[in-house]
Amino acid sequence: MIIERHLHVRMPPSFRWLLFFCYALWAGSVAGIAQESTLPDAPTPQARTPQSDAPAHSKGRYADRHILWVLPNYRADESKSEFRPLTPGQKFRLVLDDSFDPSSFLVAGFFGGISMARDEYRPFGQGAKGFAKYYGGAFADQAIGNFMTEGLMPSVLHQDPRYFNKGSGGFWKRTGYAISREVVTRNDDGRNVLNASEIVGNGIAAGISNIYYPAEDRTASKTLDKWGQQIYVDIAFNVVKEFWPDVRHKLFGK
Repeated sequence: MIIERHLHVRMPPSFRWLLFFCYALWAGSVAGIAQESTLPDAPTPQARTPQSDAPAHSKGRYADRHILWVLPNYRADESKSEFRPLTPGQKFRLVLDDSFDPSSFLVAGFFGGISMARDEYRPFGQGAKGFAKYYGGAFADQAIGNFMTEGLMPSVLHQDPRYFNKGSGGFWKRTGYAISREVVTRNDDGRNVLNASEIVGNGIAAGISNIYYPAEDRTASKTLDKWGQQIYVDIAFNVVKEFWPDVRHKLFGK
């Protein structure tokens, strides 16, 4: 965890759980305040008029749907048009786009390679055979996580899995907004609520991963680490998604 790196200590699992619950409590308070007042990024509540079952993302250029032409970016919504909720079919379409886009296979290889270099799961071994196991685990992590946080949980909880770009304001204000989207999202009525789809969905995905990782790594501490790592990765990607349109425009004029 970030705190551990700064303090150079290893926290016991029980203290990590305490930090997580404090994190969740804070997130709940943020969402409660958001529901009581209209925030700058929240649209005026409206009756549910879902879009058609067309793709949830706009039919933009390849560069618009990928960050640096590599990272899938289907969840980002840069438009400033009137908010319209997604149908369950569109939410699961996002799952397919993010999980099976050609670039997602490269991303899985990247994360699998990092895990292998760190010898994170020793029973997997090294070499080509070991990398195949690491790659399979990374790809499964990514696909199951997408299924939970973009498809199943948002459909059950009536929440929107998209990232809505703020696109204006200073650097720190926009960065703070991007970080906050990990704990705050919009529901299908356009109101800001606790992002249970992301938090709970990632937790469930971390638990499911115990099925295909080595038995000795199926511990509560290891599962919580994977949960936390995914949350940190999602936060980092939110920040990248927020500023990618600016970078794309300055570099390529698009």
